[in-house]
Amino acid sequence: MTSRHGHQPDMAELMLHGALDHPANLSVADLRRWAQHRAAVTFDCATDGSRRHVFEGPLLREVVADAGPAFDVRRRKDRSRFLLAVSGGDGHHTVLSWAELDADFGDAPVLLATRLDGEDLDEAGSQLVVPSDRCGARYVSAVTHVWFGTMTPPVPGP
Repeated sequence: MTSRHGHQPDMAELMLHGALDHPANLSVADLRRWAQHRAAVTFDCATDGSRRHVFEGPLLREVVADAGPAFDVRRRKDRSRFLLAVSGGDGHHTVLSWAELDADFGDAPVLLATRLDGEDLDEAGSQLVVPSDRCGARYVSAVTHVWFGTMTPPVPGP
């Protein structure tokens, strides 16, 4: 789509970074390279009550897996140490564990949505969708960053 001035409008991108062999900046169009999954969801919104939507997009775990996560795939305990921090253009943030997404653990079908209720999200940006959540607090609109890595546990004091 071009603007009335004849140039491409700014398309939203997200930065995929952290402990990855292949960090990347991905547009919504880039996210369509992965298999698209559909999730019809209902969640409670604190301000608007019950919301129903249909999202489509790739599984977050597939996008991250293709970026080369810095863990030994053969070692479950190694994989279980990793986290994902997702930030949105509206200032919302959330954290997920890799174990929630990993097929050997929680196998949650978390999406980076490219479509919402049949509408493309190219200009608005992808949306993090956690279909198993009863409330919408971990749904992040206009995703700008997906960080992948581990945290160093605090060292107990003396």
